[in-house]
Order: sequence, then C-alpha cells, then structure tokens
Amino acid sequence: MQVFPTFALYNDRNENIVKHYTDTDEQQLAEQLRCGNAAAMRVFYDRYGGLLTAVCARYITDSESLKDVMQDSMVQLLTHVSDFKYRGEGSLRAWATKIVITQALRYLREEKRREWQTIDWDVADVPEEDDPPVNDIPPDVIQQMVRRLPTGYRTVFNLYVFEHKSHQEIAQLLGIKKDSSASQLSRAKNLLAQMIRQYTNTQQ
Repeated sequence: MQVFPTFALYNDRNENIVKHYTDTDEQQLAEQLRCGNAAAMRVFYDRYGGLLTAVCARYITDSESLKDVMQDSMVQLLTHVSDFKYRGEGSLRAWATKIVITQALRYLREEKRREWQTIDWDVADVPEEDDPPVNDIPPDVIQQMVRRLPTGYRTVFNLYVFEHKSHQEIAQLLGIKKDSSASQLSRAKNLLAQMIRQYTNTQQ
C-alpha cells in the first residue's frame, strides 16, 4: 500500500500547485492536509520525509521494518492530523516526529516482544568513561555507531539524547524503572566511547 497514491495524479501541468504549497507555512500546510489535499501531502513528504525517516532509523535498524514503521507513521499522521494544534513554526514537524517515535516504540514492544522481554534492563551501574573526541568523526559514522548499540541501550540513548526525555519519562514510556534507564544510558555511552576510540585508532 502506498502512503500517498494520489501523487501519481501529478504532472508538469500542475507543478505550480505544488510550488504554492511548498511556499506556505506549517499552519496552512496542516489545514490543507486536514482537507486531504494531495498537493499538500506531497509537499509534506518532500519537506519532512527525510527527517522523519532519519528519526525512525535511530530506533529501527532493519530496512524492511523501517519502511513498515514509516508507512504506519504516515497513515497515523494523516488519520489524526485533525488533532494537530499549531503552536508556532516547527510545531508540525515536532508533532510528526512524536508520531514516528511513538510508532517506532510500539514496533519494538510488539514486533520485538521476545527480544524486548529478554533485555536486562536492571544492569549494574558502571563508571562512565571520559568522553572521547568526536569533532573529527563524520556525523553519519556516529549515527551508524548508535544503530549498532543493543536495542535497550539504543532506545534509551535516543530518547535521552535526541528527544531530551528525563529518566522518569523514559521509564514511563518503556515500562521500566527509572534507575534502569540511567543504567542503560551509562552503558550506551561507554559502548559508544569504545567504538569511537576504535574508529579513531583505525584512522591514524
């Protein structure tokens, strides 16, 4: 199933319609999405599709599962766009990002239930290593390192670092203890530090 099958209706003769919505602000774009406007759907995906996919890829490492989660996210977004409340420029992007993260976490809990249940959330605290230098490491390399983290480490790390969630909020989202979130984050940072040092050594 395609997310936006109506895109196929567009050709060179109505590119001016698409350009009109490209130049609109988020509030106008959201209003057109509520009306089911196909041009607005195309603009939304062109504008935010790459960003939302990158966010989802921080949680979902399998390419086929990533496509499925993004598909579900877009369906949820279009289904519930009437619930969106505009709070200034950037609020549509933030709202869409929240939907993608929610769908990614739902996938991890439901589709990866067996793996999720075997995660040792209550690992003992370990001393944190000193932060290694990262200024000279390409961002895409760092991203790949994060994607290589075990599921529990990666999920907590993403929620804490990128979504700015507190350990209490993470605990509620994942159904774990607050201390478990802190432990998972500590281990994620240590494992990333090891990866970064290994990468740095190979570049010398």
